[in-house]
Amino acid sequence: MEKTSNFEELVRVMKRLRAPEGCPWDREQTHSSLKPYMLEEVYEALEAIDAEDDSELCKELGDVLLQVVFHAQIAEEEDRFTIEDVAGAIVEKLVRRHPHVFADAEVDNTEHVIANWEEIKKQERRDAGQQHPSHLDGIPKSLPALMRAQRMQARAARQGFDWREVGGALDKVEEEFAELRRENEAGSTDTVEDELGDLLFSLVNVSRFLHVDPEQALQRAIAKFEQRFRSIESALREREQSMRDSTLEELDALWDEAKKHE
Repeated sequence: MEKTSNFEELVRVMKRLRAPEGCPWDREQTHSSLKPYMLEEVYEALEAIDAEDDSELCKELGDVLLQVVFHAQIAEEEDRFTIEDVAGAIVEKLVRRHPHVFADAEVDNTEHVIANWEEIKKQERRDAGQQHPSHLDGIPKSLPALMRAQRMQARAARQGFDWREVGGALDKVEEEFAELRRENEAGSTDTVEDELGDLLFSLVNVSRFLHVDPEQALQRAIAKFEQRFRSIESALREREQSMRDSTLEELDALWDEAKKHE
């Protein structure tokens, strides 16, 4: 008897879980109900990558793969598509979008590859019936805001809609910050949110010029804040002192001390 692959066994296990005699929880799930789990598993895989933990990454990628198989099984039960269709669609897309590998197209560098990729995607949208597709089409609205802003700005920049250098982007940040301060001092609560959004959008533009991932940069800042805050909590526990009963000067001194030990 031929041994099945681990992937085939995963598909078989999922079919069993979704069967009438299977697991009640798994049988109740829908594409919509699984959305938060898909997102959670992807972020846990990213955390394993950041930790450079191969063992954990292997497990987390398995969880991501489970979500793909889960959705495909639900679709198969509804006669919509199968896991084979999922695999076939991505294989066909990869071949179509890499003519420099699977056909006779030539590219000089990574930038040329990206430009070709975007043009192929735009042609795909035309073939699907979009008569005037935008270069901004296809950027998921469900992306985290920083990532979506970065993708949108990068698309626009490839069409020439961009500052010539980072100085222009930095000037825009200063302009937006001044507008935010002015609206806040004027008590214009209706426009403060808009101005703050403009400021954040401008900062993403600067990060693009500096070749810094804004999502990653913010995550690093959050991690530093968490480490320093926990250090302050620990120091206060040793003093048998609460944070609320501490002065701002005391907390600031503890913050500086935490920074020294990073």
